[in-house]
Amino acid sequence: MDNKCIGVFDSGLGGLTAVKQIINELPKEDIIYFGDTGRVPYGSRSKETLLKYTRGDIRFLNTFDVKIIVIACGTASSAALPAIKDEFDVPIIGVIDAAVYAAVRATKNKKIGVIGTAGTIKSGEYEKQIKAYDSEMQTFAKACPMFVPLVENGYFDTEVTRIIVAEYLEEIRNQGVDTLILGCTHYPLIEKVIREYMGDDVTLINSGAEVAKYLKKKLTKENLLHDGKCDENQYRYYVSDDISSFEELGGIFLEREINGQVNKIDIEKY
Repeated sequence: MDNKCIGVFDSGLGGLTAVKQIINELPKEDIIYFGDTGRVPYGSRSKETLLKYTRGDIRFLNTFDVKIIVIACGTASSAALPAIKDEFDVPIIGVIDAAVYAAVRATKNKKIGVIGTAGTIKSGEYEKQIKAYDSEMQTFAKACPMFVPLVENGYFDTEVTRIIVAEYLEEIRNQGVDTLILGCTHYPLIEKVIREYMGDDVTLINSGAEVAKYLKKKLTKENLLHDGKCDENQYRYYVSDDISSFEELGGIFLEREINGQVNKIDIEKY
């Protein structure tokens, strides 16, 4: 048993979809979440900037007694994690490995679509890992830069969202994929619209849900699960910008109120 916290971070609110899944899978665990709302989005940043931000986010989470860190950000998982994973003593996992594992087992026609931020798609990490499982797999990747601001501003199920989803996903749908990886933890908030457009025959892979399943397996295997004696501050949230907007939208993402549980920090100190 290990009663240390699980640390989770993302560029903003999207990582809360992963936290929601982690809470469902591991309800006894204490969680520290950092949303870098002052520097969102990460998807359009250079690799050097992403490395800087990711290192700072990890250093901040390491100020707590964490036993593992989850990068609930597709961009940081793809473009930064491979370069920095050995720089820290604490284990660090991203959302890509688990999502790829689920996708290659779900596909029947070996045609997998991948959508994510510009940084995630540019890294090619999803395609690389899918090909490592099976060189005959075909991948069709598409950057969807407008999805994050849509979600961050609460446009979950609107006509504007439907228009942009159709604009981005037409080419992937026309390729006949039977599996689509939602390669950003923001995207499950518009999953309903994506599913409507792609059709029921296409399996959608929620990267946050898959990393939560992987985390549970890892902590169980390594005997690192919490013993169940929960702290009164079981879930704590930190942001680098406005608290009120995070509380309002964050509650929607998590499907639970988080008022009074959010604190603002100066991430530049880390």
